[in-house]
Amino acid sequence: MTTPVKTPLIIDVLSDVVCPWCYIGKRRLESALALFKEQFPSEPTPLVRWSAFQLNPDLPVEGIERSQYLKEKFGDRSLSVYERVSGVGQSVGIDFKFDQIKRQPNTLLAHSLIAQAQSQEAQANLVEALFKAYFLDAMDLTRKEVLRAIAQSAGMSGAAIEEGLSNEHAHQAVQEREKAARELGINGVPFYIFNAQLGVSGAQEPQTLLDAMKEALSEASGA
Repeated sequence: MTTPVKTPLIIDVLSDVVCPWCYIGKRRLESALALFKEQFPSEPTPLVRWSAFQLNPDLPVEGIERSQYLKEKFGDRSLSVYERVSGVGQSVGIDFKFDQIKRQPNTLLAHSLIAQAQSQEAQANLVEALFKAYFLDAMDLTRKEVLRAIAQSAGMSGAAIEEGLSNEHAHQAVQEREKAARELGINGVPFYIFNAQLGVSGAQEPQTLLDAMKEALSEASGA
């Protein structure tokens, strides 16, 4: 008798590549996945899928100056806000370079590229590359040539890259999925959905994310 193949736990992550808490959330999710592997060695590796949720979908395609964005969003509080984020980032190994970022981009094209990634690994590599490019290398994500180079460095094929950058239908598909998320009541990221049933909001600690994985696994098994 053959042993039935187990279905992996599915984790959908709604995030934006210019959201510092989403980058922190990615690191905490990685830690939670490592804990899951230790505690459930017989379970298949969870399938992590990254979905678009733009923090600023109304920004122009060319983006705006970062200084203008911070003034409009936080007023005089931007320094104190980012001091806290920087401290938390250090705790998970992220050395944010907020002071070097010059432009706040519209991230539709970046998300469209993520949607074109051909595998879970390719998608994860691209998400990491985009976070790094923006928060550590202060790259301008409004420029197609910059996005193309980032995607190439993450191992995406030329055809998939051009589909993500230039196909209007691909862009519309990303916008429709994001609209569906907002209609579900999701209004902030990161947001995690476990097995399409259990939602967790915010860059939670690894143990909290692990507990959500356990709960979703238990519900899937009927326990």
